[in-house]
Amino acid sequence: MKNIIISTANASKTNSGKFEGFGTSLCWWANRVGFSEKLTADSAKLFFSKEGLGLNIMRYNIGGGDDPTHSHIERTDSEMPGWWKYDEKSGSFLFNPDTDKNQLAVLKAAYEASGEDAFVEAFSNSPPYYMTVSGCTSGSKNAVANNLKQSQIAPFAQYLAQVCENIQTCHGIKIKSLAAMNEPFTNYWKAFSPKQEGCHVSPGKMQSQLITATAQALKDKGLSDITVTATDETNTKLQLRALKKLSDEALEVVGRVSTHTYSKATPKVGEYARLKGKNLWMSETDWSSTSGETDGEMGPAIWLSEKIIEDLNTLSPSAWVIWQVVAGYLSRVPDSRGRLDMPAMPDLTKGYWGCAFADIDKQEIYLTQKYYAFGQFSRYIRPGMTLLHMNSDHAIAAFDKKTGKTVIVAVNPKAKTRARSYIFEHISLEGKKVTTVRTSGSISEGEHWAEVDSFTARGNCLCAKLMPNSITTFIIE
Repeated sequence: MKNIIISTANASKTNSGKFEGFGTSLCWWANRVGFSEKLTADSAKLFFSKEGLGLNIMRYNIGGGDDPTHSHIERTDSEMPGWWKYDEKSGSFLFNPDTDKNQLAVLKAAYEASGEDAFVEAFSNSPPYYMTVSGCTSGSKNAVANNLKQSQIAPFAQYLAQVCENIQTCHGIKIKSLAAMNEPFTNYWKAFSPKQEGCHVSPGKMQSQLITATAQALKDKGLSDITVTATDETNTKLQLRALKKLSDEALEVVGRVSTHTYSKATPKVGEYARLKGKNLWMSETDWSSTSGETDGEMGPAIWLSEKIIEDLNTLSPSAWVIWQVVAGYLSRVPDSRGRLDMPAMPDLTKGYWGCAFADIDKQEIYLTQKYYAFGQFSRYIRPGMTLLHMNSDHAIAAFDKKTGKTVIVAVNPKAKTRARSYIFEHISLEGKKVTTVRTSGSISEGEHWAEVDSFTARGNCLCAKLMPNSITTFIIE
């Protein structure tokens, strides 16, 4: 039996030890499903209510809005509307508050379902097309050149601030943070791409200018309580390089460092953020991968669980956010531009993005074991708790200082039962109730947050047997 030590000495120091929650971006799935009142309501209940995943973080995408003469986006979900439109009478661009109705509908429902824990971040993939060098919100013509015009840095920042102001005043939704760029230090964003909006912003001078302009634009709107974040790079190595190139003025106004982890995370970015006195989020990741010793539906679920544990233990962030909780759609009827989604559900034993699928025609949401795996973390490690890191690649713990509750989430990726002994240093478990919740098997016949055991602990050790290819959560009251 392997001994795993749990000690308050290994408690997270990020954000003064306060975990802020789990979440998802809303683009592009909210843009796709928000037309339907049923899909919107079901999404809020399944993903954001405490009955479902209990996600409390919503990353709202402020669309740039491409040139209306363009038709290169081939996905049905990623053509995001902008908030300014050209007015032929005045010959200028005017703010359009009647836009992005689908994503806003989902945001409102999710915000209400999350209740007092709701945390809304606004973020941008690209400025409006007329602020870009290429005239296209999908990127620059060679993908490695800045696509934001130098003259448009301040106007773009003002655009973002105005959208935040509108959402707060007209929709009653508090925006808590703003990211002006998303994976800017990459060669991903090329003009006329069939996929999405994106904008290269070189690290150093231009990123610094955009960050300081964003802070100023928020201040001018009386929105200085909105945290400015930087810089949402695609991986932690690029994130660290970009951070170190920021000017002192830009770093001063950054309230939080946000990184993506589309490759293995390095602890250095977390260490650097804490050295500079900054909060840290893992604000985007996912993949179509599998893990574990199974050819069944738990493969993608085990992969996601291992990914969450790796990121939390390596970075010690105060939040973990999946890219899109819904990343696939079924439809048999083409949209207005003749585009189609998937005709049928994919093979759930293979890797897939997201945790659920939306049937556009039938207006139904189909869940997967990856969804239930996510819930083994998000339903029990709640905002306000403190992460406790362990000497294990397959477990994470969290402690609630107010209630004394401790949660352990453990993954067994093996095809045989594993015995584990969780030893609490300087903490007695004597007489405390332990509830065991587990996910395993398939969506049709498996366990889904099944309460499988409840017992009274003895001494300072919790001895457990982890079932093959399973995710188990222990709640110690």
